[in-house]
Amino acid sequence: MKGAILLNELKKLSKRNMVSFHVPGHKNGKLLERYSVAMGNNIGKLDITEIHGSDNLHAPEGIIKEAQERARKFYGGDYTFFLVNGTTCGVISMIMAVTNPGDKIIVPRDCHKSVINGIILGGLAPVYVKPEIDSALSLSMGITPQSIESTIKEYPDIKAVIITYPNYYGVCSDIQKIAEIVHRYDKVFLVDEAHGSHFKLSDKLPISALDAGADIVVQSTHKTLPALTQASMLHAKDGRVDIDKLKFMLSLNQSSSPSYLLMASLDLAMAIVGEEGNFLMEKLLDNLNNFIEEVKKIQGLEILSKEIIGKHGVKDIDRTKITINMKKLGIEGTRLEEILRKKYNIQIEMADIHNILVVSSIANDKNDFNRLLKALRAIANDKGIVHRKTLIPEFSFMIPKIGFLPREALYREKESIPFIESGGRASGEYIIPYPPGIPLICPGEIISEEVIEYVKLLKDLGISIIGMSQRSLDTIKVIK
Repeated sequence: MKGAILLNELKKLSKRNMVSFHVPGHKNGKLLERYSVAMGNNIGKLDITEIHGSDNLHAPEGIIKEAQERARKFYGGDYTFFLVNGTTCGVISMIMAVTNPGDKIIVPRDCHKSVINGIILGGLAPVYVKPEIDSALSLSMGITPQSIESTIKEYPDIKAVIITYPNYYGVCSDIQKIAEIVHRYDKVFLVDEAHGSHFKLSDKLPISALDAGADIVVQSTHKTLPALTQASMLHAKDGRVDIDKLKFMLSLNQSSSPSYLLMASLDLAMAIVGEEGNFLMEKLLDNLNNFIEEVKKIQGLEILSKEIIGKHGVKDIDRTKITINMKKLGIEGTRLEEILRKKYNIQIEMADIHNILVVSSIANDKNDFNRLLKALRAIANDKGIVHRKTLIPEFSFMIPKIGFLPREALYREKESIPFIESGGRASGEYIIPYPPGIPLICPGEIISEEVIEYVKLLKDLGISIIGMSQRSLDTIKVIK
């Protein structure tokens, strides 16, 4: 059908022999094909609503309850809830379930924007903690237990602590120690484990957040396991959580017409990992070990690996994520991503000024890693590629003064002014440089002259800055 714009383009993309080192975890359906699992030629036949026999996500008594119970047993919580609006709705729901408007909550400065959305919707006051920074790689690293404890002592009336575990690059903070500290002060511990749904598949991977002592955990099952995009899960434990309030918040933030295709994919993912997940993960880790050993032999290439453990607040690292850096060769991460995609038909997850991020899963096979290895060797030795060395200036990433809480900043009247004249004004927007993805400014925070000068340097270097409606950042919205 000529008029089906999206469908026709998706069919074209699916016919490319693309190696997938990006999410979702089923890798363009490769794992589903391997197990001869298909949804049929007409998925519309499976796209139903709450009819007799299909159960109800918001009050499960039948097949959905049974599927959620299987997932609960696998992950070891007291409750498991399927999410059809992505991890975003789970993050927002868990934040609102354990707080009331006006409460304070400890938040990592490099958190996902869904955390800030939850703070805005809940009318909360964020208390930020700063992650450690690896200046050599220009990456945010771990949140130290000491920073959490000192912040709780400074703000003893906080209600909850939320951390990201692992972070986008696979870096894991000392979550067990943080959990012990949070509970010692009788606070609720929330974890955005969007990129860690696979941790239960091997004791060679970092400990799962639930096993480490988290009270509520949200996972993007679709990112690292073979579920469809937007299919996620929330796991909770009894004790510090009002489960009825949590259920209400989930019903508030999720669709009242949940997709049975997404729910079915969650159950399918659990069926696959329950039957052969450990075996598949062992194969993946073997392939990763061989790949990493060969990559380390490429002169001028650096890789974020287990050697980082013990530094910058890093307790462990997710080996299924690979951060590759060709800074010494003068090849920018964004350029490397482009070459891999256009010349070698390899799609990676993300690129910044220095690094590329490779996300693997149990769906990737040895051939995928061989193709990537061959491409990296060829690129490193290609003298025809333009080489230039870009240095990002040091910055303290000090947390700015707050003029207005995020919710208040959202609804305040704003005006656009020249960015270079914004010193001392409360921002109406985010200013987030990539790398390392830590906001310089969040809505409601006061813009300093230091931030203005730093952003000018970043712009001159061509570093991407996100969060503003005017991407060139000649002007910025500030609160009147």
